[in-house]
Amino acid sequence: MKIFFSENTVDYSSYTFSYAIYAMREGQEDISPIYDQGFLPYTGNTNLEKEVFYMARSLRVNLKAFTDSSENRRVCRQIEPLNIKLETIKKEDFDLNDPVFKSFCEEYISERIGGDKMSLERWDYILNSTIGSHILKFSNEEKVMGYILAGIGEKMLHYWFAFFDTDYMKSHSLGKYMMWKAIDWSKETGLDYAYLGTAYKTSALYKIRDHKALEFWDGQKWNTDVKLLKELCKTDEAPKTSDRFKMMPEQNNFLNEL
Repeated sequence: MKIFFSENTVDYSSYTFSYAIYAMREGQEDISPIYDQGFLPYTGNTNLEKEVFYMARSLRVNLKAFTDSSENRRVCRQIEPLNIKLETIKKEDFDLNDPVFKSFCEEYISERIGGDKMSLERWDYILNSTIGSHILKFSNEEKVMGYILAGIGEKMLHYWFAFFDTDYMKSHSLGKYMMWKAIDWSKETGLDYAYLGTAYKTSALYKIRDHKALEFWDGQKWNTDVKLLKELCKTDEAPKTSDRFKMMPEQNNFLNEL
């Protein structure tokens, strides 16, 4: 991969000069090392011909240390009567033009995501990216219950986009079950990590509350301090006078620990 920086905001009053950090995938190199350095796929520009990743406060599960939480067990008991089976299908072996799949995803986008955040053009762009390598299909004998577009590398799975039958959202916590099942499948398969996207704002707290063995990218390392992560999420939208390093009460302690 190649890493590059893009100049962002400038605040001379506090000597804060921000740069966004990106990585570009070179050819079809394994995506595991890219994720391991805190990057996630960027799909905001559907005209990009290269696969670009952005550095962010990414969240992952250390599968070697992962065990089910009480919430995981509660959700599984709730789901059990539905007799859902998981199929993990390579994208090259899956019909992306299957009318059932297309309508399922499009209806979910319209109902839960919104066309302003996920246009059908962008969804097609994401589906055609080689980063998303597998489709995880959840179904029972009666119907399809959900799909996950996942990126699976040599050592990891990225739970990228999920679509599920919203009729079961409140009664059976289907979305939570699918995330847990993807993590559980990754552990059973022998992978090292399951990546769950970004961890910003209070809207991400459900991921943090539900799962054990979590780590988040803090800009330089994978950090296991879940208490700190929760505090960061709760204060993400609060006004800030400068970057977090300059706001630290003990900057020297931080520097000595690098």
